[in-house]
Amino acid sequence: MNTADAKRILETALICSTQPLQVRELRVLFDDELGADTIKSLLAELQDDWAQRGLELVSVGSGWRFQSRPELRDHLDRLHPEKPPRYTRAVLETLAIIAYRQPVTRGDMEDIRGVTINSLILKQLEDRNWVEVIGHRETVGRPALFATTRQFLDDLGLASLDQLPLIESPAQQGALIDALAEAAQPGLPMEEEIVEAPVESEAGTEAAELPPAHFGTPS
Repeated sequence: MNTADAKRILETALICSTQPLQVRELRVLFDDELGADTIKSLLAELQDDWAQRGLELVSVGSGWRFQSRPELRDHLDRLHPEKPPRYTRAVLETLAIIAYRQPVTRGDMEDIRGVTINSLILKQLEDRNWVEVIGHRETVGRPALFATTRQFLDDLGLASLDQLPLIESPAQQGALIDALAEAAQPGLPMEEEIVEAPVESEAGTEAAELPPAHFGTPS
């Protein structure tokens, strides 16, 4: 099979698939006659082929997929002008903490945000399939440990957590939360903002910002 035919097969499979496809799945198209390195090379060529088009080929957490380019989103949104309500800032701040500090317990999140986190906030993130319980901390009460999912990476167009931006200032934190809000569309319908009670830190002040952080992929 020549390169042009192989690329056409990959292109067709990726465009027709409703979910991202991993390299091992793409090898099945060729009855495993093409190795993983060859597939990755062909995917890189496809990315170049589509560089000037409205769709782009990207690698996300669950595999490879075609998606519309971000700069075209405003135009595409005109086809569906009625947008569902966005997630509240409390939900997005909680999600950002999980993304940057995972695995974390509810208590960890409350210490960082400085407020008691309503159970509905975590339920909304779990319903969205952006976070999940991956275990329990071996301490009193064995609290649940929360982490982000592959769906979270897919919806943000990321291949790994390492691609999240480094947060060093409140402005950068706000930009991240705004980005999460954009990625959450279309989101789950939200009612009014959930009222959260302040939590006093040991120093007697409220924790309002995410601490500066960067990380590798969680274990």
